[in-house]
Amino acid sequence: MTLTNPHPMDHTRKVTFRVLDPGLLTTVQDLGRWGYQAFGVSPGGLMDEYAAILTNLLVQNPPDAALLEITLKGPTLRFEKAGWVALGGADCGATLDGKPVPNWSAFYGEAGSTLSLGFVREGCRAYIACRGGFDVPLVMGSRSTYLRAGLGGLQGRALREGDVLEGIGMLESPHKPGGIGNSNRDDGNSSLTVTLPLSLVPRYGSPILLRVLLGPQEDLFEPEGVEIFFSSSYRISHEADRMGYRLEGPKIKHKGKADIVSDALAKGAVQVPGHGMPIVMMADHQTTGGYPKIGTVILADQYLLAQGKPGDEVRFFPCTEEEARIAWQERRDRLALVRAYMDRCWREYA
Repeated sequence: MTLTNPHPMDHTRKVTFRVLDPGLLTTVQDLGRWGYQAFGVSPGGLMDEYAAILTNLLVQNPPDAALLEITLKGPTLRFEKAGWVALGGADCGATLDGKPVPNWSAFYGEAGSTLSLGFVREGCRAYIACRGGFDVPLVMGSRSTYLRAGLGGLQGRALREGDVLEGIGMLESPHKPGGIGNSNRDDGNSSLTVTLPLSLVPRYGSPILLRVLLGPQEDLFEPEGVEIFFSSSYRISHEADRMGYRLEGPKIKHKGKADIVSDALAKGAVQVPGHGMPIVMMADHQTTGGYPKIGTVILADQYLLAQGKPGDEVRFFPCTEEEARIAWQERRDRLALVRAYMDRCWREYA
């Protein structure tokens, strides 16, 4: 049986939202502002790149399309202009005009309808994508919001009540406009949604298990300190934000002083100051630091910590470079599988 999409994909349509309630912390983010760390500008960008890329794929956006990143509690947005949007990341119990909208889905919002997101049910960060990405000015090649410097996004800040956000839209369609395959159809309101298969949905929760590459300064820690790092459970403290996550648990012992000549920092680096508590660098990390780094959380696992919130348990495990490369390739393979699935969905019904 053929299903016809009641809302054909208009690739020139620019969805527009008015912010009725900004939520706790909602910002425009993309893959970051690269090439300026030598000048003191952090790459910033998405905390959970994996969830954001998956959300963008739901509406066939490129990975670097700008979307909304939500922390702990979501916003309430009114569609000023209709269009296709997608939800992903932490489940915030979203509703469209009071009717539940499944997480990890793409759906059509009519002009005048209201999208509401509540508190996260699991995880920490949710994402809202619109067709083509959100249209805010490029600053140093990125649309991401860097709050500490007031750069990018919407005037360098979090969303506020009354803000208006417009999507870029897509001038050319990769596929023939039409309906959505593998959809959930409600004939009462003629809606179609496309939902990510459960087998491809990321799982969040505690404990958070993170693989770590040792170094570059593991030699500045006592062997006992390295053993404690890998054998202990830590808790995310309330000092956890886009800059870094301070953890609480057994102290990690240094061989001598807990200071080094400042050198470059990367997302995922695990610094250990003199108090012995590890701090994991996150998206808005400073560009350099003067504390030794016992290791770095591998790229394939960093999204798991980005979905952690205060009180969640964290455990670290040693990893080899080869294992890290394999884990990264496995992630690339999963994204390719999702991309192929979404292509099939958008093609399935004419």
